[in-house]
Amino acid sequence: MRVPLSWLREYVDLPATETGRDVQAKLISAGLEVETVEQLGAGLTGPLVVGKVLTIEELTEFKKPIRFCTVDVGQANGTGEPQEIICGARNFAEGDKVVVALPGAVLPGDFRIAERKTYGRVSRGMICSGDELGMGDDGSHGIIVLPPEHEVGTDATVLLELFDEVLDIAVTPDRGYCLSMRGVARETATAYGLPLRDPALLDVPAPNSYGYPVQITDPIGCDRFTARTVVGLDPEARSPIWLQRRLQKAGMRSISLAVDITNYVMLELGQPIHAYDRTRLDGPIGVRRAEAGEKITTLDGTARVLDAADLVITDNRGPIGIAGVMGGANTEIADPVTDPETGIVTGSSEVVIEAAHFDAISIARTARRHKLSSEASKRFERGVDPQAAAAAAQRCVDLLVLLAGGTAEAGVTEVAAPAAPRTIAMPANHPDKVAGVAYGRETVVRRLQEVGCDVYGQDELVVTVPSWRPDLNEPNDLAEEVIRLEGYENLPSTLPKPPAGRGLTDRQRVHRRVGRALAGAGYVEALNYPFIGEQALDHLGLDADDERRRLVKLVNPLSDEEPALRTTLLPGLLGALRRNDSRGSHDLALFETGLVFRPGEEPGVAVRLGVDRRPTDEEIASVNAALPAQPRRAAVVLAGAREQAGWWGKGRPSDWADAIEAGRTVAAEAGVELIISADQHAPWHPGRCAAFHVEADGEEILVGHAGELHPRVVKAFGLPARTCAMEIDLDLLEKANEGPVKAPRISSFPVATQDVALVVATDVPAAEVEAALTEGAGELLESIRLFDVYTGDQLGAGSKSLAYALKFRAPDRTLTVDEASAARDAAVALAAERTGAVLRGA
Repeated sequence: MRVPLSWLREYVDLPATETGRDVQAKLISAGLEVETVEQLGAGLTGPLVVGKVLTIEELTEFKKPIRFCTVDVGQANGTGEPQEIICGARNFAEGDKVVVALPGAVLPGDFRIAERKTYGRVSRGMICSGDELGMGDDGSHGIIVLPPEHEVGTDATVLLELFDEVLDIAVTPDRGYCLSMRGVARETATAYGLPLRDPALLDVPAPNSYGYPVQITDPIGCDRFTARTVVGLDPEARSPIWLQRRLQKAGMRSISLAVDITNYVMLELGQPIHAYDRTRLDGPIGVRRAEAGEKITTLDGTARVLDAADLVITDNRGPIGIAGVMGGANTEIADPVTDPETGIVTGSSEVVIEAAHFDAISIARTARRHKLSSEASKRFERGVDPQAAAAAAQRCVDLLVLLAGGTAEAGVTEVAAPAAPRTIAMPANHPDKVAGVAYGRETVVRRLQEVGCDVYGQDELVVTVPSWRPDLNEPNDLAEEVIRLEGYENLPSTLPKPPAGRGLTDRQRVHRRVGRALAGAGYVEALNYPFIGEQALDHLGLDADDERRRLVKLVNPLSDEEPALRTTLLPGLLGALRRNDSRGSHDLALFETGLVFRPGEEPGVAVRLGVDRRPTDEEIASVNAALPAQPRRAAVVLAGAREQAGWWGKGRPSDWADAIEAGRTVAAEAGVELIISADQHAPWHPGRCAAFHVEADGEEILVGHAGELHPRVVKAFGLPARTCAMEIDLDLLEKANEGPVKAPRISSFPVATQDVALVVATDVPAAEVEAALTEGAGELLESIRLFDVYTGDQLGAGSKSLAYALKFRAPDRTLTVDEASAARDAAVALAAERTGAVLRGA
């Protein structure tokens, strides 16, 4: 909601020294989110005056049409002589009143006006458009043409109200009354402790039986409908400058006088208004639900098919408007048309004003169903004051009579369903308990009265809620009003005292340690949306029966291309890697930890829980049972250089081994050792894919995979060549954890190192050789490390050499050479037995 400060001052007598920034601070303190304060006219200086175009000479010798004009600016130029100005616009004629910037003026954007020679003439000023003055375009895309009654030489900055401040307020859904000047003025008056001049306090004639006929068949959807008629309107009447400027400052464009007045009253009082051309109405106005398949063309020129749940305005022909959203094109106010032969101007001269109150939920659903959000629907779905309808209709009538020369007919139609005011019972000390501050009864009553409530009672208050506050429904809502008006900043800052021993769970600790470990290993965390589409699974090359293709689909997805919850973290990470690579970051290592969603064999149906009590344990258990399994996973993706080149060396590209090492890092933080073996699993390359297993309850459990992605997957996602990835299940790692890690006893005796180089077949995994060496070496082995892999002509085809460094240490003595050699020989013997390994050079 854009609120011009000059307009706001009409309803609240703010001190003359108060600026928009001061008002912003007050409103924010009162709970309104004032995002910005726009300074209109910033950088604009005069002279800027009203001028009259005397002559126009067309200069035709140039590529584009140019006009040499003489303009009467009175004594504003100091001489009284006509001002000579070059102008390219063509929407004005001789005799028109225009806005002239004289030499010395500075327009917004530091555009300085001076005498200059152009197109062979000297131009002494500029004829201005709305855009050039920072007003925005008025729809003409050209020069501002003023009404003829304005005197030549008048200061145009005052006439056009160019200097002002506009507060831009982000109105939350529960504060719909602030989508009006009336609502914001009420909050401002309360914040400053000043009286409010309520623009809705008008003398409204009582309803009678000879107003325009209205028939309501759905009183739940429409509980109030006011209709007034104005005749004898001047089709040539135009919106005055003050009205146009207020609409422009509020972010709306001037259209025609009748429409401008309805928009103005909506902004002023918060009540959406619609005007019908009475000559285009056929019979009584009706309000009903649409029939499925009915059609209507709305004011935006779009033909729409109506739903049976839509509330519509009708006449004898059928729908003439979607209630609370947008009117129909067949009854809109006609633009004035001049007969070229007679010069007579014709247009709408009889108008029926509609001011109604519609059900908020119905309007919200209709607006979303048709993807048609309007200024009216935004207000109705947030709550409109039903008591303001008659005043808003009267305000429209008064302005049409004043500005268009119309006559208000005596008939007043008001159809209203009976409704009692809402009351809330609340202990007088309830706000004190909520805030932890002793406000006292007098403060509570005073603050509630300031927001428009009637309050009765002593210790137990009975509060009658004003009609413009549909958000006040229970004692806590009233307590919030007291607290915000007393100032959130005055609430004491008291930290809660948690009971001892309520720290992080084991699951949370593992999750945090994994994130820190991967970040320490050089990975950058990427947070992706948990949504996925079938196309991503196709890109991964998953088989039709792959478990990851069983998706949990959303009823209302954010995107039709990703309508389901993810079953793997990889698509989101690969998308992030592709985006970063396309923007010039080619050396990438990303990770993510999060949930994936795996549906059960039979979809569960959750019970609908009430909000009037805490759910029972059985109800919570039934809801949890209906949810899909949500295991927590960690995943990484790599591309480009893993180690950068520099003076220290050549660097190294990332490869499948780095992805496997990331899996080891995650498992180590979970206190589990991985069993790594070769595997074939989409989306990885069949020859460069490793499976991760852990031992739990005496059996090996598959927990994840790592390696280089298949070339087809790389191409489908548009990834860099040789992209690698890893994904692992954190919940299964936690399950395999055998409890707190016991710190090893550190021996003070020296280590004995023995190196062995074993020749094995090329297809024998190094992990199998390492496992055999570890088992054969026995308890004296402290660590084992593969430090070299060699293939070449010396070994022959189909063979490779694996060189390991074995470290031996005893806890209670210094090992002899014979003991270390014996352990080494035992390790080699077992490796030879299991893998066919032969000592190199033997």
